[in-house]
Amino acid sequence: MTGITDVPGIRVGHAGRRGGGWLSGVTVVLPPPGTTGSVDVRGGGPGTHETDALDPTTLTATVDAVVLTGGSAFGLAAAHGVQRWCEEQGRGFAVPGGVVPIVPAAAIFDLGRGGDFGARPDAAMGYDATADAASRPEGHDVDRGSAGAGTGALIGRGQFKGGVGTASITLDGISKDGPVVVGAIAVVNALGLPIGTSPEHAEPGHGPDGSSAPPALNTTLVVVATNAILDKAECKRTASAAHAGLARALNPSHTLADGDTVFCLATGALALDRDTDAARQLSLITLQSAAADAVRLAILDGVDAAGDETTPTGRFRAYRR
Repeated sequence: MTGITDVPGIRVGHAGRRGGGWLSGVTVVLPPPGTTGSVDVRGGGPGTHETDALDPTTLTATVDAVVLTGGSAFGLAAAHGVQRWCEEQGRGFAVPGGVVPIVPAAAIFDLGRGGDFGARPDAAMGYDATADAASRPEGHDVDRGSAGAGTGALIGRGQFKGGVGTASITLDGISKDGPVVVGAIAVVNALGLPIGTSPEHAEPGHGPDGSSAPPALNTTLVVVATNAILDKAECKRTASAAHAGLARALNPSHTLADGDTVFCLATGALALDRDTDAARQLSLITLQSAAADAVRLAILDGVDAAGDETTPTGRFRAYRR
């Protein structure tokens, strides 16, 4: 199985709870130290933390972890636990007396889906998800479907199960140092439905429990990662280009009620071909096009993985074309 962890040094951890009013969780993408990152937020209803620090015009250049969480804006507290873990490891922006970990986060809306509106991720759950990521071997398989931040994810106005999906693409010819890998992980909690899918076990206009469909409060969260050397501005442009993958996979996407957000991480292991302006442009366009493709595949993988589960929620089978 391909996934974001095909990018050397990238690890993914989950933490979540089900039952007793709970149906939510946290997913943490833990890159190697020195990873560059940026973000592009396109949805009309985002819930984010520390995304301004990833603007190419700001001081910091590296990212210590990215948090994808349930719990809407309340769930952003999970980032504090991730920061604590990073501080314990000495990872962060150096300041007098210590470090300040750069840990951007984004949230999906899943409040109350387990029955208790107050059951949402906190700092302890964020810490646990980071420790889970750190314990994984390099190149590990990523838990998909209803895992981590995808635990309570739904799509199509709550009619069908959503979840976590991942994919990767390997590119030859744009680096003299070896193959460039572009991977993506997506938490699919979209208002829209996958393009080119076949619905099963749900009636239009009704939620998974047979009630009227819930209000349109949704989001798809994505992290794209690559082993190429990119600066912060190039990460920003790659995140922007990767949003095309959302539009190719989900209809509609980037709505007023979605908080669609794409992060980009570049671990900096391989130099792209930049011998001439034309070579630089070709390398970046090729990588950014692959990022969009990887996002599309990760979203469809998340829908597939959720559909494989035994659940009363309606299911979709995504066809990857």
